[in-house]
Amino acid sequence: MSKKIILYALFFLLLVFVVYYFVKNPKYNRTLLLPVLSNVQPFSFINQDSQQFTEKNMLGKICVVNYFFTTCKGICPKMNQNLMDIYKKFKDSTDFLIISHTCNPEIDGVSKIKEYARLMGADNMRWIFLTGNKKELYAQARNSYLLDDPNNNLQSINDQFLHTQFFALVDKNGRVRGGIYDGLKKEDLQKLNKDILKLFQEK
Repeated sequence: MSKKIILYALFFLLLVFVVYYFVKNPKYNRTLLLPVLSNVQPFSFINQDSQQFTEKNMLGKICVVNYFFTTCKGICPKMNQNLMDIYKKFKDSTDFLIISHTCNPEIDGVSKIKEYARLMGADNMRWIFLTGNKKELYAQARNSYLLDDPNNNLQSINDQFLHTQFFALVDKNGRVRGGIYDGLKKEDLQKLNKDILKLFQEK
């Protein structure tokens, strides 16, 4: 066996060892990046305090995003209760937000979402409820957060109704990260909690 082949073999073994060390060492493994799925597109909606809220308000914050409507008797109460568990865990972090958009703005004006937030016991600095133009709300769900079936875009906006149990996770730079999380599944909620912590640990 030539010296050249031996050197290549030693280099390969060293490379394997270095990769294995960085992957297995928690000090370094915790900073591995979650995949980037999309970027939050520009928007302007109104929050429960009648204030404008845009994508710029999300910068510097780790955000969990969902869609609901106040009169929902189906999945929304359970979904928002699961969000409440996440809220309680991270609400003391000044760089964390939950952002809940209504998917029924014709009914859910500012007074409705403000009352809903009050009944939830949500701090308006940590849990933001948003209403606005239906077309723009739905566009954000589909194009920014990837929370709805894109085939629905083929329908008239007046005939559409977006009802989704999925959550999105957004990092401090306005990028959707990790995956799309089912807000009704325990294993997805556990993964969401872990991924939030990973984003907090990122440099």
